[in-house]
Amino acid sequence: MSLPPHFLDELRHRTPLAPLVARRVRLERAGRDQKGCCPFHNEKSPSFYVYDDHYHCFGCGAHGDAISFVMQSEGASFIEAVERLAAEAGLEVPKPSPAAAEAAKREAELADVLEAAAAEYRRRLALPEGEAARAYLAARGLDAPTIARFGLGWSGEGRGSLRAALARQGIAESRLVEAGLMKQGERGAVDYFYGRVMFPIRDRAGRMVSFGGRLLGDGQPKYLNGPETALFSKRRTLYGIDTARPAIRAGAALIVVEGYMDVIALAAAGFEGAVAPLGTALTESHLEELWRLSPRPILCLDGDAAGRRAALRAIELALKQLTPDRGLAVLTLPGADDPDSFIRREGAAAFAARLAAVPSLADTLYLLLAESADQATPEGRAALRHRLEEVARTIEDKALAGEYRGALLDRFFAARRGRQAAGRAPGRAPDRASGRAPAGAPPRPLGLPRPSIDPSVARLRRARMLTGILIAHPDLLPALEEAFGLLALPDDCARLRAAMSVWLATAEALDSALLLNHLAQSGLREAAELALSVLPRRGRGKETAGEALESLWYGIYGLMNLDWLRQQCEEQRIRFEQDPTPENNNRLRALVEARYRAERGEADLEAPT
Repeated sequence: MSLPPHFLDELRHRTPLAPLVARRVRLERAGRDQKGCCPFHNEKSPSFYVYDDHYHCFGCGAHGDAISFVMQSEGASFIEAVERLAAEAGLEVPKPSPAAAEAAKREAELADVLEAAAAEYRRRLALPEGEAARAYLAARGLDAPTIARFGLGWSGEGRGSLRAALARQGIAESRLVEAGLMKQGERGAVDYFYGRVMFPIRDRAGRMVSFGGRLLGDGQPKYLNGPETALFSKRRTLYGIDTARPAIRAGAALIVVEGYMDVIALAAAGFEGAVAPLGTALTESHLEELWRLSPRPILCLDGDAAGRRAALRAIELALKQLTPDRGLAVLTLPGADDPDSFIRREGAAAFAARLAAVPSLADTLYLLLAESADQATPEGRAALRHRLEEVARTIEDKALAGEYRGALLDRFFAARRGRQAAGRAPGRAPDRASGRAPAGAPPRPLGLPRPSIDPSVARLRRARMLTGILIAHPDLLPALEEAFGLLALPDDCARLRAAMSVWLATAEALDSALLLNHLAQSGLREAAELALSVLPRRGRGKETAGEALESLWYGIYGLMNLDWLRQQCEEQRIRFEQDPTPENNNRLRALVEARYRAERGEADLEAPT
């Protein structure tokens, strides 16, 4: 439903944001504005700021206006949020067009037909003909209250019995076909569902949109969803969203499982925020719906190989859309367990413990990619590293993409260090390939936040210096590859780094001429020559000691981080001027002190030699 921009502007103007937020957040004055603990993530110190026309959380990045606050805090759709705020503001929501009104009327009539069918299926479950269905549900551990809560029923054996039952309520056969309850056959319309336990499917507002059915006895398909209709699209609908939505607003975790029975089993065990796609892999529409309910949905898929493949597909689909306030997590169950079988065997407490310990998305993504890689060979490890960097680049939020790239490579290098330590003879000291800096070299500046790409000439020159030193002295690569890999670089240096990593994995000798030849064959001759052209004087000669070169390299690396520090100092200074709180003052002092220490290192590095 499209609404006129002038109406939305008037609605926002008539809705004071601070009183709206204060219904859910305890606010306190922060200069001219107000602040409180963010309602969208757990925090102890307030970082959620409310301004005249928008809110922003400096902790998780949540941002928006009055309409988006209602959507995020209550799980409401856009139109639901508008209608609620308009009612409070005394505004009338503009009426849709005649065509839209007619479509809405038709959908409401179809929903009524489906409600009548649901009541009939529930009635049949209680009859003698529903005995097999009742036995199946009892064997799955479902009690009467759970069956009633989810409206489960029995289809009957077909042969037009649903048509006959609903005809007594004045519902025509054509309406049953339109609602997806019957389908046209060679001899007329026949029941779509027969011999099945029935699962009503509702939308987020609780409106009936379709059914799913589980076949009893032999035959295929075992599970069957209704056909696409004006009300129902499998690619957009999530089973259980009508019951999960209020639970999630009350604090329940949003858990995405594979099927109806998983949703019901979790709800029966006390995990009421469970939903499931309907016979399809997760789609972008599903993800949008999930993020409207929670900033961090948890995928809980079967623990078998198919479940792990499904998890990886879902993660790769979600990565592009990730933001600081749109995350994801994956809970993988052991063996071939699904949530239903795990809870029946281990109990709800065991599931809750796993839910509380769910790993970060970066951890899960690394494990899923690493387990399918051949890490026994240099080529396999290089391919894995390339895949990790490639996956991180798919995230459109550049700052988040940089963080994921660093997090994935952290795990890659940690695993490599573990293999190197395991393969080293007892009592043997680590050599240069272990990645340990030589005695007397300055500490690696990896404790500072990872830098982000800065288009300044100085930063570009420093990036090329770092790359050029390694091209001229590739014997440094084993020791410096990890730090080099964690640095965000401009495009030409990033391409050189990727090619150097491939070369290092298979190089027989760490010789500059061999490396340059490989770069030339990779189409990077000009980029390599440009990097070599800006080498500092101490980095050019072959006679310079390795330890001095390594010290020089880390010094330049520190200057890349200094650029980041200067940017952060300026942003914090502006923030402090706008909101002179003790917290902002302490943060500014800490950043200025860190910048001062780094600048002393810069002076040492750039002094004449």
